[in-house]
Amino acid sequence: MELPRQAFYLFGMGPQRQKLLYRDGVLYDLFTGEVLQRWDVASESILPDEYSVSIQTTDRDAVNIYEDEEGVWLHEESYPQPLTSAPVQLPRFDDEWHGAMLRALHQEILVNILPAGPLPNLLVYDRPCYAGAAAVCMCLEKTGNLGLVRDWALGLDQPFDSVCGNAEPDNLGQALYIISLFADAGHPLVAAVLGALDEFRRDDYITGMTNGDEHPVYQTKWLKFGLRSLGLEDTFQVPPLYDSYSALFWMDYKESYVRGPSVGSHAGELRPYLAWAEAHFHGWDPPEWAQRDGYPLTWECEATGAHYERMAVVNSEHVERRIAAPHSWQAAEMFLYLTA
Repeated sequence: MELPRQAFYLFGMGPQRQKLLYRDGVLYDLFTGEVLQRWDVASESILPDEYSVSIQTTDRDAVNIYEDEEGVWLHEESYPQPLTSAPVQLPRFDDEWHGAMLRALHQEILVNILPAGPLPNLLVYDRPCYAGAAAVCMCLEKTGNLGLVRDWALGLDQPFDSVCGNAEPDNLGQALYIISLFADAGHPLVAAVLGALDEFRRDDYITGMTNGDEHPVYQTKWLKFGLRSLGLEDTFQVPPLYDSYSALFWMDYKESYVRGPSVGSHAGELRPYLAWAEAHFHGWDPPEWAQRDGYPLTWECEATGAHYERMAVVNSEHVERRIAAPHSWQAAEMFLYLTA
């Protein structure tokens, strides 16, 4: 899939830094639209893996906006000026074959974290989805950044994320896993999750609607994973059924898989995190439509509950085509696939 060609870059990794948008020679506050700086640009270079935008102005001045572990900086004339600051960990992944891509993906994960939690996309969503947040937490644990979502996670009190407007049973295991990273089984959310199980229990597994269909294998795998993460009793069994979402859960229980059609190329193109998760499970090559350069690397299209009109701050084509980019869940699935 080819994304809109509007050149832009987002700054502000982690929940405490101001979110900034660079586009067409202008640096904006992403959420208020306030113009912070403006330049007459002769040329520009966006380097996603170095978290920077370099500008040559029409007056032949050199300007560099860049982000590091301390904050975001504007360097023009002779010294760097801090724009916003708060600590994050930014490993270089120098020993990894895909080091540059991992740095770029890590940025697309961190820039989507707000005090409200790890959002799929910081513009079009108001709350995290638990499935994406769980994948993001796996990445944050690898990079030493779990503390960025600690307050959000410990404040959770609902067993369902309600992003799609209904209770999806895979959320139960995802919520348990997220809590396990910061607390024990005494956290109040655990009791709420266990209390919600009966609604979805069918003998020794659970089932219900996720993304408009029943996915008992996927949902039960997540539940078992969450229970185990907290050291809780697990009497559930993965049902021996075909489930098109079974291969989206690659973390364990791989033997509990009944072969059948995959999630499909169309679904995977609209929601690439599905295709990357499935490739991770099977050990397949990356999805053929994977964007390998430019910014951003990740996206989602035509999702329920997304406010695509908010992408207008980037450009109108994102709104018209109902595209949100970057997307932290896809970035996380790619990151986990490449570091497996």
